[in-house]
Amino acid sequence: MADETYSGEFYCVKCREKREAQGDVVVSNNRRMAKAVCPECGTKLNRILGKA
Repeated sequence: MADETYSGEFYCVKCREKREAQGDVVVSNNRRMAKAVCPECGTKLNRILGKA
């Protein structure tokens, strides 16, 4: 499987705001998730993606 990336909005729990970020797509518990880092505070961001 090719390495995928996701670029879009993530919700930062620490900042409590939506942030634009780019992250890698991983599969965890049979779910596609994008993982990135918040550009403001450095907190890890997760976004559950739909089944493609």
